[in-house]
Amino acid sequence: MSALELGLTNVRTVIVTPELSPPHLAPIVVLSTPNMILLMEETCTSAIQPLIEADDQTSVGTHVNVSHEAAARGGEEVEVSCELIEADRRRLTFLVEARVGDRIIGRGTHQRHIIDRSRFAR
Repeated sequence: MSALELGLTNVRTVIVTPELSPPHLAPIVVLSTPNMILLMEETCTSAIQPLIEADDQTSVGTHVNVSHEAAARGGEEVEVSCELIEADRRRLTFLVEARVGDRIIGRGTHQRHIIDRSRFAR
C-alpha cells in the first residue's frame, strides 16, 4: 500500500448512451445519477487496484457524497476524474468530478476501504 500517495489521479471518458440513461426518460438520453456514481467509483478503483492487488487486496466503496449538477446528453463525452486526497490507514478519500468539456456535471467525494480478499470472503 506504500505506492498509494496523495495526489494520485485517474481519468476515464465515456460517451453517454441509452444504456447509461434512466429508462423512464426514454426516448430522452441523459446520464443517470446512479451511472455517474458508478463511473466515479470505477475510476477510483482502477486508479488504485494495480497498486494493491499484488498483496491480494482490493477495495470496497464505503461512502459517496456527490452532487449531480447538470445533464450530460446522449452522444456527449463525459470525463470522470479522481484524485486521492486522504489516506488514513486503509481508508482512502478521493475528490471526484464528472464533466462535459468545461461544464461540471457532478462532483464530490468518494471513500474506499482497502480489504484483504481472504479475510473479506469469510
